[in-house]
Amino acid sequence: MKNLMVKDENDRVDGVLKVTGQAKYFAEFELPGLTYGVLVTSTITKGKITGLDTKSAERAPGVIAVLSHLNKPSAPLYEQEGGSPMKIFYTDKIFFNGQPIAIVIANTFERATYAASLVKATYEKEAFNTDLHKALKDAAAKKLQGQPNYKRGIENAYQTAEVKIEQEYNLPIETHNPMELHGIIADWKPNNQVTVYAKTQGVKATQNTIANVFKIPLTNVQVNSEFVGGGFGMGLRTWPLEIATVMASKHIGKPVKLVITRMQMFTMVGNRPAATQKVGLGATKDGKLTGITHTAFGESSTYENFTEGVVNMAKFMYQCDNVNTAYTIVPVDLGVPIWMRGPGEATGAFALESAIDEIAHALDMDPLEFRIKNDPEMDQQRNKPFSSKNIKEAYKIGAEKIGWSQRKNKPGSIKEGPWQTGYGVSIGVFNANRGKASVKGVLKADGSLLLQSATSDIGPGTGTGMTLIAHKLLGIPVEKITFELGDSSLPTAPSQGGSATLSTVGSAVNDVCVSLKSTIAELAANSNMSATSDFISVLKKNNLPSIEVNKESQGGKERDNYSLYSFSIHFVQVKVHELTGVVKVSKIVSVGDSGTIVSPKTARSQMVGGAVGGIGMALTEESIIDHRYGRYINNNFADYHVPVNADVPEIEVHFINKPDPVINPMGAKGMGEIALIGFSAAVANAVFNATGKRIRTLPITPDKVLA
Repeated sequence: MKNLMVKDENDRVDGVLKVTGQAKYFAEFELPGLTYGVLVTSTITKGKITGLDTKSAERAPGVIAVLSHLNKPSAPLYEQEGGSPMKIFYTDKIFFNGQPIAIVIANTFERATYAASLVKATYEKEAFNTDLHKALKDAAAKKLQGQPNYKRGIENAYQTAEVKIEQEYNLPIETHNPMELHGIIADWKPNNQVTVYAKTQGVKATQNTIANVFKIPLTNVQVNSEFVGGGFGMGLRTWPLEIATVMASKHIGKPVKLVITRMQMFTMVGNRPAATQKVGLGATKDGKLTGITHTAFGESSTYENFTEGVVNMAKFMYQCDNVNTAYTIVPVDLGVPIWMRGPGEATGAFALESAIDEIAHALDMDPLEFRIKNDPEMDQQRNKPFSSKNIKEAYKIGAEKIGWSQRKNKPGSIKEGPWQTGYGVSIGVFNANRGKASVKGVLKADGSLLLQSATSDIGPGTGTGMTLIAHKLLGIPVEKITFELGDSSLPTAPSQGGSATLSTVGSAVNDVCVSLKSTIAELAANSNMSATSDFISVLKKNNLPSIEVNKESQGGKERDNYSLYSFSIHFVQVKVHELTGVVKVSKIVSVGDSGTIVSPKTARSQMVGGAVGGIGMALTEESIIDHRYGRYINNNFADYHVPVNADVPEIEVHFINKPDPVINPMGAKGMGEIALIGFSAAVANAVFNATGKRIRTLPITPDKVLA
């Protein structure tokens, strides 16, 4: 981040910028001649456009252009109809309700909004279905394998176990609802150079997409995205609405800003898809798992297939010789989903971790004791040892901090007036990834260090983490280190997703700093200076204003012999009102096992944010569709309920903080995903312990508790 304003190494380098309003988000940029785009969307769910009357809109005050499939702006990759991803404005077909069918560009946002209301479309409607459960009952529905079926040992071995359970678990659509709305500013110049200010989790990915769609050199595309107001996963692709805005700018020869509405956030930028899952577990009477079967069906769209890791966790998380999984995607007439924090694994963990609790109850065992008893020493799926895994230690810490010893194994045993108290526990796990990234470092004689990489920061504190890695290696005060990011002209880095940025980009920062130290030592030796001389003196002695290092970093073959994962344990205490069915999360303890903690403040923020998101997933969040019309009916902040301050208790976070010896030089593994994965199951398990009522369909609302 630029313009660092830190007091000590515990501060976020962008903290002051954000809380004082100095951080500039994409929609806040003002360009000369800026115009405003507003999308017109379909009012039917499936069919085709038979007529589009744009004349009134084109005659409205301030309107510059109205673009649609009728006047196809040039975009070479999109010249042919069909295929995936959706090619906006290059077909008259409607695939979902709220699909963009035109964009109105005017000289003010208000004028564009009014003119968009004047565009009139007529349609030829077709039969549609937006209901996953209805699609599953339709034998003729096209169902696609989400990933290859997995089998270890005997298939469905749970069915012959001494003790078994088999249950179905359901999750609704969850919609990304960060404060910052999605959109883009595009400025296309006559020489086919385009600059965009985007809400993206990957400036290089956006640069590549735009260059590919419009068939222009990569160097002609400049993407800027220094600050992102919540990515949630939606920023991991360049959406049709963004391509439409670039088209519009090219067409009119002026910069165009598009910021979609809150309602459009529900239809245009993906979501966590609805899923239904069946889990069968079998165990011996003394509590050893003998069979795990996990079958999942998840929504996708009819025009593009979307898959995620719903059943991944079941393959290795517990010691069991007989495991089989199957994951099928089911097309419905909705916009294509996208990864949402804890992608796939958060969905799967709710089912698996609820089922683990259920079989522990069937065995009359403490669910924590059951988990410990079935904790694997190695990854049976890959037949490899874990690079590091400290789950038993995490269990011990979390159990002590939550007061697990006060928990009663018999549900409904703890009451205080009308409130019933219960305790729940669950595991979170996600791949500990490390990709390839480049970083440029410039060490200056004024005592400062500049680091540059085209990575993103959607909120976890990327700049802070990179600054602290450099500070530890070089001893330079944090206020003298600047980390620049969010600019596609900087050294290449992957998109921020999958909890891999600190591991990936941080490794390149590490390599840059090691190289700088080596160069300084060499300069000192060549100048007959002491090996302990500070770098400022060495640079001045050699008449060098600065030295520059560029490093590309990625993991080596040493990783091939290990299974790399980050883990979390979530402990939750809830209070349930026996008359109203209201559930309150009263205490949370989350323990992270993610290697070295590079930045304690931002690491804690990650875990707290995941817990808050987990409360939403467990108790409040649900996108509701009126399936008669294929239309969302709670597409606003009043009706789509996210946790507020009153819903969130004090959250206690602890870390194992032991370096992973394999993944990277820092020994740090990803954390963002495990902060959420599994949390909703801990809440459901706690509700059962409080009431004896097992809720298998999220969110857990009072009507379900009282049913």
